[in-house]
Amino acid sequence: MPRGIPDANSITTAVPSDKRPVLTPDSIDFGAYDPHGDFGEQSQSKIEHLFLPWEDVDLSTLTLADNYAQARGRTLMITIEPWSWSPDWRVSDQELLRSILSGERDDNMAAVCSTAATLKSPIIIRWGQEMDETDNQFSWSHWQGAEFKAAFRRMVGVCRAHLKSANFMWSPKGNQGLEAFYPGDDVVDIVGLSVFGYQQYDRAMTGRDLSFSERLTPGYERVKSYGKPIMVAELGYEGDASYVASWATNVATRHAEFPELTAVVYFNDREIYPWPGGYGRPDWRVVREATN
Repeated sequence: MPRGIPDANSITTAVPSDKRPVLTPDSIDFGAYDPHGDFGEQSQSKIEHLFLPWEDVDLSTLTLADNYAQARGRTLMITIEPWSWSPDWRVSDQELLRSILSGERDDNMAAVCSTAATLKSPIIIRWGQEMDETDNQFSWSHWQGAEFKAAFRRMVGVCRAHLKSANFMWSPKGNQGLEAFYPGDDVVDIVGLSVFGYQQYDRAMTGRDLSFSERLTPGYERVKSYGKPIMVAELGYEGDASYVASWATNVATRHAEFPELTAVVYFNDREIYPWPGGYGRPDWRVVREATN
Protein backbone atom coordinates (compact mmCIF):
# COMPACT_ATOMS: atom_id res chain seq x y z
CA MET A 1 0.00 0.00 0.00
CA PRO A 2 1.04 3.63 -0.35
CA ARG A 3 2.61 5.06 2.79
CA GLY A 4 0.61 7.67 4.62
CA ILE A 5 -3.03 6.61 4.37
CA PRO A 6 -4.26 7.75 7.80
CA ASP A 7 -6.35 5.79 10.23
CA ALA A 8 -9.72 7.54 10.03
CA ASN A 9 -10.48 6.38 13.57
CA SER A 10 -7.20 7.45 15.12
CA ILE A 11 -7.41 8.09 18.85
CA THR A 12 -4.49 10.54 18.68
CA THR A 13 -6.20 13.18 16.52
CA ALA A 14 -7.27 15.20 19.55
CA VAL A 15 -4.19 14.52 21.69
CA PRO A 16 -2.56 17.84 22.65
CA SER A 17 1.13 18.21 21.91
CA ASP A 18 3.57 21.08 22.21
CA LYS A 19 5.16 19.76 19.03
CA ARG A 20 2.15 20.46 16.82
CA PRO A 21 2.77 23.42 14.50
CA VAL A 22 1.05 26.57 15.72
CA LEU A 23 -1.65 27.55 13.21
CA THR A 24 -3.48 30.88 13.13
CA PRO A 25 -5.94 32.46 10.67
CA ASP A 26 -2.96 34.16 9.03
CA SER A 27 -0.84 31.01 8.65
CA ILE A 28 0.27 29.69 5.29
CA ASP A 29 -1.28 26.37 4.28
CA PHE A 30 -0.28 23.42 6.43
CA GLY A 31 -0.34 19.77 5.42
CA ALA A 32 1.07 16.48 6.60
CA TYR A 33 2.22 13.02 5.74
CA ASP A 34 0.18 11.52 8.55
CA PRO A 35 0.03 7.71 8.68
CA HIS A 36 -1.04 7.80 12.34
CA GLY A 37 -3.97 10.16 11.85
CA ASP A 38 -2.63 12.76 14.29
CA PHE A 39 -4.01 15.54 12.05
CA GLY A 40 -7.41 13.97 11.44
CA GLU A 41 -9.53 16.98 12.34
CA GLN A 42 -10.56 18.99 9.31
CA SER A 43 -9.03 22.24 10.57
CA GLN A 44 -5.64 20.67 11.26
CA SER A 45 -4.44 20.26 7.67
CA LYS A 46 -5.13 21.30 4.08
CA ILE A 47 -2.82 18.85 2.28
CA GLU A 48 -2.71 15.06 2.66
CA HIS A 49 0.66 13.63 1.61
CA LEU A 50 1.25 10.07 0.40
CA PHE A 51 4.31 8.19 -0.81
CA LEU A 52 4.17 5.30 -3.26
CA PRO A 53 6.54 3.33 -5.45
CA TRP A 54 5.48 2.95 -9.04
CA GLU A 55 5.64 -0.83 -8.99
CA ASP A 56 4.59 -3.51 -6.48
CA VAL A 57 1.81 -1.28 -5.14
CA ASP A 58 -1.94 -1.69 -4.93
CA LEU A 59 -3.09 1.50 -6.64
CA SER A 60 -6.74 0.80 -5.83
CA THR A 61 -5.97 1.80 -2.24
CA LEU A 62 -5.53 5.39 -3.39
CA THR A 63 -9.32 5.60 -3.14
CA LEU A 64 -9.02 5.25 0.63
CA ALA A 65 -6.73 8.26 0.79
CA ASP A 66 -8.94 10.19 -1.59
CA ASN A 67 -12.04 9.56 0.52
CA TYR A 68 -10.19 10.66 3.64
CA ALA A 69 -8.87 13.83 1.99
CA GLN A 70 -12.13 14.74 0.30
CA ALA A 71 -14.09 14.41 3.53
CA ARG A 72 -11.76 17.03 5.03
CA GLY A 73 -11.53 19.31 2.01
CA ARG A 74 -7.85 18.58 1.41
CA THR A 75 -5.54 18.45 -1.57
CA LEU A 76 -3.85 15.08 -2.13
CA MET A 77 -0.10 15.30 -2.70
CA ILE A 78 1.33 12.08 -4.13
CA THR A 79 5.08 11.52 -4.07
CA ILE A 80 5.94 8.90 -6.69
CA GLU A 81 9.24 7.14 -6.10
CA PRO A 82 10.40 5.59 -9.40
CA TRP A 83 11.51 2.24 -8.04
CA SER A 84 10.30 -0.69 -5.96
CA TRP A 85 10.33 -0.48 -2.19
CA SER A 86 11.67 -4.04 -2.20
CA PRO A 87 15.47 -3.88 -2.59
CA ASP A 88 15.39 -7.29 -4.28
CA TRP A 89 13.37 -5.82 -7.15
CA ARG A 90 15.51 -2.75 -7.74
CA VAL A 91 17.79 -2.22 -10.70
CA SER A 92 20.92 -0.09 -10.91
CA ASP A 93 20.58 3.67 -11.23
CA GLN A 94 21.77 3.60 -14.84
CA GLU A 95 19.48 0.73 -15.80
CA LEU A 96 16.54 2.59 -14.25
CA LEU A 97 17.45 5.70 -16.23
CA ARG A 98 17.82 3.74 -19.47
CA SER A 99 14.45 2.07 -19.00
CA ILE A 100 12.76 5.41 -18.34
CA LEU A 101 14.25 7.24 -21.30
CA SER A 102 13.56 4.30 -23.62
CA GLY A 103 9.88 4.35 -22.74
CA GLU A 104 9.89 0.99 -20.93
CA ARG A 105 8.60 2.66 -17.75
CA ASP A 106 5.87 4.73 -19.35
CA ASP A 107 3.31 2.16 -18.24
CA ASN A 108 4.37 2.54 -14.60
CA MET A 109 3.70 6.27 -14.66
CA ALA A 110 0.56 5.86 -16.74
CA ALA A 111 -0.86 3.38 -14.22
CA VAL A 112 -0.40 5.78 -11.30
CA CYS A 113 -1.71 8.81 -13.17
CA SER A 114 -4.71 7.09 -14.72
CA THR A 115 -5.69 5.89 -11.26
CA ALA A 116 -5.16 9.38 -9.83
CA ALA A 117 -7.42 10.74 -12.57
CA THR A 118 -10.34 8.84 -11.03
CA LEU A 119 -9.90 10.53 -7.65
CA LYS A 120 -12.02 13.47 -6.54
CA SER A 121 -9.51 15.51 -4.53
CA PRO A 122 -7.22 18.13 -6.12
CA ILE A 123 -3.91 16.41 -6.96
CA ILE A 124 -0.24 17.40 -6.71
CA ILE A 125 2.21 14.95 -8.31
CA ARG A 126 5.75 14.99 -6.87
CA TRP A 127 8.12 12.71 -8.80
CA GLY A 128 11.72 11.76 -8.03
CA GLN A 129 12.25 13.92 -4.95
CA GLU A 130 15.59 15.14 -3.57
CA MET A 131 17.50 14.37 -6.76
CA ASP A 132 20.20 16.86 -5.70
CA GLU A 133 21.07 14.92 -2.53
CA THR A 134 23.81 12.46 -3.47
CA ASP A 135 24.32 11.11 0.06
CA ASN A 136 21.12 9.09 0.19
CA GLN A 137 19.57 5.84 -0.99
CA PHE A 138 17.60 7.10 -4.01
CA SER A 139 18.70 5.64 -7.35
CA TRP A 140 17.70 8.80 -9.23
CA SER A 141 19.93 10.99 -7.06
CA HIS A 142 22.94 9.45 -8.80
CA TRP A 143 21.95 10.77 -12.24
CA GLN A 144 23.48 13.82 -13.87
CA GLY A 145 21.38 16.94 -14.21
CA ALA A 146 20.62 16.46 -17.90
CA GLU A 147 19.63 12.85 -17.26
CA PHE A 148 17.23 13.74 -14.48
CA LYS A 149 15.68 16.56 -16.48
CA ALA A 150 15.01 14.27 -19.43
CA ALA A 151 13.44 11.64 -17.18
CA PHE A 152 11.28 14.17 -15.33
CA ARG A 153 10.06 15.75 -18.55
CA ARG A 154 9.15 12.38 -20.02
CA MET A 155 7.23 11.33 -16.91
CA VAL A 156 5.27 14.58 -16.74
CA GLY A 157 4.35 14.13 -20.38
CA VAL A 158 3.13 10.59 -19.76
CA CYS A 159 1.20 11.66 -16.68
CA ARG A 160 -0.48 14.62 -18.36
CA ALA A 161 -1.88 12.33 -21.04
CA HIS A 162 -3.96 10.65 -18.30
CA LEU A 163 -4.26 13.27 -15.57
CA LYS A 164 -5.24 16.66 -16.94
CA SER A 165 -5.81 18.71 -13.81
CA ALA A 166 -2.82 17.88 -11.57
CA ASN A 167 -0.10 20.29 -10.52
CA PHE A 168 3.43 18.93 -10.87
CA MET A 169 6.07 19.53 -8.22
CA TRP A 170 9.82 19.55 -8.77
CA SER A 171 11.23 18.90 -5.32
CA PRO A 172 15.00 19.12 -4.70
CA LYS A 173 16.45 18.89 -1.24
CA GLY A 174 17.66 22.47 -1.59
CA ASN A 175 21.39 21.87 -2.03
CA GLN A 176 23.94 23.94 -3.89
CA GLY A 177 23.91 22.95 -7.55
CA LEU A 178 20.21 22.10 -7.68
CA GLU A 179 19.76 24.32 -10.72
CA ALA A 180 21.40 21.60 -12.86
CA PHE A 181 18.30 19.47 -12.25
CA TYR A 182 15.60 22.07 -13.01
CA PRO A 183 13.54 20.51 -15.83
CA GLY A 184 11.87 23.64 -17.19
CA ASP A 185 9.03 26.03 -16.48
CA ASP A 186 6.61 24.13 -18.73
CA VAL A 187 6.71 20.97 -16.58
CA VAL A 188 6.91 22.55 -13.12
CA ASP A 189 3.94 24.14 -11.37
CA ILE A 190 5.30 24.12 -7.81
CA VAL A 191 8.78 23.90 -6.31
CA GLY A 192 9.18 21.78 -3.20
CA LEU A 193 12.00 21.79 -0.65
CA SER A 194 12.91 19.59 2.32
CA VAL A 195 13.60 21.25 5.67
CA PHE A 196 14.43 19.29 8.82
CA GLY A 197 15.58 20.60 12.16
CA TYR A 198 17.38 18.08 14.36
CA GLN A 199 18.89 19.73 17.40
CA GLN A 200 21.54 17.06 17.95
CA TYR A 201 22.70 17.43 14.35
CA ASP A 202 22.59 21.24 14.46
CA ARG A 203 24.88 21.39 17.45
CA ALA A 204 27.31 18.85 16.05
CA MET A 205 27.56 20.65 12.69
CA THR A 206 27.36 24.31 13.75
CA GLY A 207 27.80 24.38 17.50
CA ARG A 208 24.35 25.90 18.07
CA ASP A 209 20.63 25.49 17.41
CA LEU A 210 19.34 26.58 14.01
CA SER A 211 15.93 28.11 13.38
CA PHE A 212 13.39 27.17 10.72
CA SER A 213 14.25 30.32 8.79
CA GLU A 214 17.97 29.55 8.87
CA ARG A 215 17.37 26.05 7.57
CA LEU A 216 15.00 27.20 4.81
CA THR A 217 16.93 30.24 3.56
CA PRO A 218 19.68 28.57 1.44
CA GLY A 219 17.27 26.40 -0.54
CA TYR A 220 14.70 29.16 -0.87
CA GLU A 221 17.28 31.57 -2.25
CA ARG A 222 18.33 28.98 -4.84
CA VAL A 223 14.81 28.40 -6.19
CA LYS A 224 13.01 31.72 -5.80
CA SER A 225 14.12 32.97 -9.22
CA TYR A 226 12.03 30.31 -10.97
CA GLY A 227 8.91 32.34 -10.17
CA LYS A 228 6.94 29.33 -8.95
CA PRO A 229 5.01 28.86 -5.72
CA ILE A 230 7.31 27.26 -3.15
CA MET A 231 6.32 24.63 -0.61
CA VAL A 232 8.26 22.83 2.07
CA ALA A 233 7.22 19.38 0.88
CA GLU A 234 8.89 17.58 3.78
CA LEU A 235 9.24 19.20 7.19
CA GLY A 236 10.25 17.86 10.57
CA TYR A 237 11.87 18.95 13.80
CA GLU A 238 13.06 17.24 16.97
CA GLY A 239 14.94 18.42 20.04
CA ASP A 240 14.37 19.71 23.54
CA ALA A 241 11.31 21.71 24.56
CA SER A 242 12.78 25.10 23.69
CA TYR A 243 14.00 23.95 20.28
CA VAL A 244 10.67 22.35 19.40
CA ALA A 245 8.69 25.38 20.58
CA SER A 246 10.71 27.69 18.34
CA TRP A 247 10.11 25.55 15.26
CA ALA A 248 6.45 24.86 16.06
CA THR A 249 5.78 28.58 16.36
CA ASN A 250 7.53 29.57 13.15
CA VAL A 251 7.03 26.93 10.45
CA ALA A 252 3.55 28.10 9.34
CA THR A 253 4.10 31.80 10.00
CA ARG A 254 4.16 34.21 7.06
CA HIS A 255 7.74 35.40 6.78
CA ALA A 256 8.50 38.59 4.87
CA GLU A 257 11.72 37.06 3.59
CA PHE A 258 9.83 34.11 2.04
CA PRO A 259 7.04 35.76 0.01
CA GLU A 260 6.68 32.80 -2.37
CA LEU A 261 6.33 30.21 0.40
CA THR A 262 2.73 29.00 0.20
CA ALA A 263 2.66 25.84 2.33
CA VAL A 264 4.59 23.50 4.60
CA VAL A 265 3.91 19.76 4.76
CA TYR A 266 4.96 17.96 7.93
CA PHE A 267 6.48 14.46 7.87
CA ASN A 268 4.62 13.04 10.84
CA ASP A 269 6.50 9.84 11.46
CA ARG A 270 9.87 8.48 12.36
CA GLU A 271 12.47 8.88 9.60
CA ILE A 272 12.32 5.96 7.15
CA TYR A 273 16.06 5.77 6.46
CA PRO A 274 18.93 6.43 8.91
CA TRP A 275 20.64 9.78 8.64
CA PRO A 276 24.29 9.67 7.51
CA GLY A 277 26.91 10.10 10.19
CA GLY A 278 25.38 7.80 12.76
CA TYR A 279 22.43 10.02 13.66
CA GLY A 280 19.94 7.21 13.35
CA ARG A 281 16.29 7.74 12.50
CA PRO A 282 14.95 10.93 14.11
CA ASP A 283 11.34 10.73 15.27
CA TRP A 284 9.47 13.72 13.85
CA ARG A 285 6.04 12.61 15.04
CA VAL A 286 4.07 15.23 16.96
CA VAL A 287 2.32 12.73 19.28
CA ARG A 288 4.29 10.36 21.45
CA GLU A 289 2.56 7.09 22.24
CA ALA A 290 3.49 4.76 25.07
CA THR A 291 4.15 2.04 22.51
CA ASN A 292 6.70 4.12 20.57
